[in-house]
Amino acid sequence: MRIAQVSPLYESVPPQAYGGTERVVSNITEELVAQGHDVTLFASGDSVTSARLIPCSDRSLRLDPTCEDQLAHHVVMLEKIARMASEFDLIHYHIDYLHYPISRRLNAAALTTLHGRLDIPDLVTLYREFPTVPVVSISNAQRTPLPWLNWQGTVYHGIPRDLYTFHPEPGSYLAFVGRVSPEKGVDRAIAIAQQTGIPLRIAAKIDRADAEYFTREIEPLLGGPLIELIGEIDDRAKNDFLGNALATVFPVDWPEPFGLVMIESMACGTPVIAFRRGSVSEVMTDGVTGFVVDNVDQAVAALGRIGEVDRAGCRQTFDQRFTADRMARDYLALYARLARGPERHAA
Repeated sequence: MRIAQVSPLYESVPPQAYGGTERVVSNITEELVAQGHDVTLFASGDSVTSARLIPCSDRSLRLDPTCEDQLAHHVVMLEKIARMASEFDLIHYHIDYLHYPISRRLNAAALTTLHGRLDIPDLVTLYREFPTVPVVSISNAQRTPLPWLNWQGTVYHGIPRDLYTFHPEPGSYLAFVGRVSPEKGVDRAIAIAQQTGIPLRIAAKIDRADAEYFTREIEPLLGGPLIELIGEIDDRAKNDFLGNALATVFPVDWPEPFGLVMIESMACGTPVIAFRRGSVSEVMTDGVTGFVVDNVDQAVAALGRIGEVDRAGCRQTFDQRFTADRMARDYLALYARLARGPERHAA
């Protein structure tokens, strides 16, 4: 198939450090190319891919100090896609709803993966206007606020089998990977470490939007020998960071649409202590890949049982459920159905 992948421009594909959506776009793109498909990637100019790259900004916008209007670059990207639409059997968008007015008017099969939260009242107004747009969820839980959308399926994220290596021996610290923001629960990760006495290493991104929260709520908690903030890390560093941990803590406080770090940890063989929000109960296998808990006290108790979790079982679950080749096959089945034409809007 001739497939276009349309990425946000905030991070490169793959990201140089933190970046969930762009990392998923990279995994899909590279796997589709490996399976013999003709793939074009619309992304930032500093992206690295085996597909044909159509650069839509000089570099990832978050890392570009000269960029003041990020939306402008996305509008230009949409114009490029519109001009080239006839070249593709299917266009796969990963930019939320930004393209809806244009894609509605193009005579091109399209699919949109929704990567974010959907419990936002404004989205009801939006989707009343665009009720037939074919969309994909990344977990069944993600659909809960808007079950009436034109859902084509749920495709769980996947990562390359060889990106992370299995670490059979547990380490002596807790790992946290994510953003420093209220919904990601860094404060709860710190509370778990303080109550258990197990050191916590935080590999986290601090967005400008969260800088005040970090200064007010998190920075005062960083004193002492137990807590270490190491900042953003790339995939190579993440392999050892997660793999050498006793456990990964995922204390989210929002309807998490997926949670990529959970499967990254599984790939390393490291069990996860995850809070029961959003997709967690779909991604995690309680007692096999770690433990699903409801609060800090339960997380502390679960860490007392972490030795019961077989690290080889974590890796086996990853191999069975969360690889990039499985993700690509799932998407290809949807592409084929939508590309047939008349039934493309049938959920």
